[in-house]
Amino acid sequence: MPFLSLWFYAAVIILLVLYYAVPVKARWGILLAGSLGFYCCISGRGIFALLFSVLVGFGTGLFLKRVKRKRILLAAGIGAVLLPYLSGRFLYVGKQSILQAVGISYFTLQIIAYMADVYRGEVQPERNPAKFALFVTFFPQIVQGPIPRYGQLGRQFFENVVFKEDKFTRGFQWILWGFFLKLMIADRAGIVVDRIFDNWEIYTGSYVLLGGVLYSIQLYADFMACVYMAKGLALLFGIELMDNFRRPYFSGSIREFWGRWHISLSSWLRDYIYIPLGGNRKGKFRKWLNLLMVFLVSGIWHGVGLKYIAWGLLHAVYQIAGDVTGGIRERLYRLFKIESNSFLAAILKKGTTFFLVMLAWVMFRAASLKAGLKMLWSLFTVYNPWVLLNDSVFELGLDLKECMLLLLAILLLFAVSLKSRKEAVGNWLMKQHLILRWTVYIGGILMIVVYGTYGMGFDARNFIYGSF
Repeated sequence: MPFLSLWFYAAVIILLVLYYAVPVKARWGILLAGSLGFYCCISGRGIFALLFSVLVGFGTGLFLKRVKRKRILLAAGIGAVLLPYLSGRFLYVGKQSILQAVGISYFTLQIIAYMADVYRGEVQPERNPAKFALFVTFFPQIVQGPIPRYGQLGRQFFENVVFKEDKFTRGFQWILWGFFLKLMIADRAGIVVDRIFDNWEIYTGSYVLLGGVLYSIQLYADFMACVYMAKGLALLFGIELMDNFRRPYFSGSIREFWGRWHISLSSWLRDYIYIPLGGNRKGKFRKWLNLLMVFLVSGIWHGVGLKYIAWGLLHAVYQIAGDVTGGIRERLYRLFKIESNSFLAAILKKGTTFFLVMLAWVMFRAASLKAGLKMLWSLFTVYNPWVLLNDSVFELGLDLKECMLLLLAILLLFAVSLKSRKEAVGNWLMKQHLILRWTVYIGGILMIVVYGTYGMGFDARNFIYGSF
């Protein structure tokens, strides 16, 4: 993965020097050249699918202001943009996709959102194809998001692109935090997760619970690592990308979870599928049907296979069940004399939500739908809690020292998440004395180099969401 390569950061330094050396009005051209060069290096022939999608999106946006049958043109534009995506996702020669284009799931949704926003009159179409190409190909976000909107990102490349020390420093902080999440938590947890899920017929019962919890943490740390690196890289150039996470595992319901997890995708599904289908405006049955449609699309977007469809529909069922059982849960709270706004109620809601999300992640990570269902079945039918308390855990790929490092890293992530409820840790750190700030930076770098997965003799893994 480029974000973890020293060669990548050497190229970023060169690009930064060029970017701030040229006149302000020319800086977007440096970013465009660097972004296209980056994409050519990581995707090869995938650049043709990217450029085709860019041309379709640009042309459709331009002509939407000039034709009368706008809906037909929008539908044609969306169909054309989807062609490379569908070809790469569903058409294979043997086991090889006929089209390998890195990040195609992300830039396809990005361009569809742009065309829809132009159609609705929410943004004005970009008249410069090169500037539109930069909006789509901006290298920090093209691989794994977040999925930007033109109204949020489009003009930043051309307005106020001067060097700002606070943005540059925050960018460095976020990149360092991304390395910590990836190498100290995600990749280390992934060793145990792979052992359990790749041998699911052997590791049953409480092993599935351990694997599910660790995969939930691994996926969160892995995805958040890439997003923070992307946001940090963008800030080095003075560009702000949207937030994509808001402490999702602190959610009190599945609906709240999807308002905090992969926010750019969740908001895209809401704005361009759920609301156009009618949202919750046409009664409960229609609302539930719309939820099923939205999460069916989400499942298909995440991958080919019944397990992804089942995962998506399971989240829709969770939300429908939440609507149906709302009154029952409130009566139970009153029966057991639990105040709905009390600390105990919050713990019950958040714990239940995390458990339900974890069950769905087991389905998501399993080798197949059949394997996932059998793993979940064994979780509730095989009784072996002692494997979590004896040395069996240390036979899953990590010894005692490495398990302790993983636990301490997870606790640090938890503490940072709690702190961020009141103030972002990065903002707090910026207010501290220079000596304290650099002590934290240098200490963080040394911790990652010495104790990260590089130090354990393992290769850094590709980001999980980069394959979707």
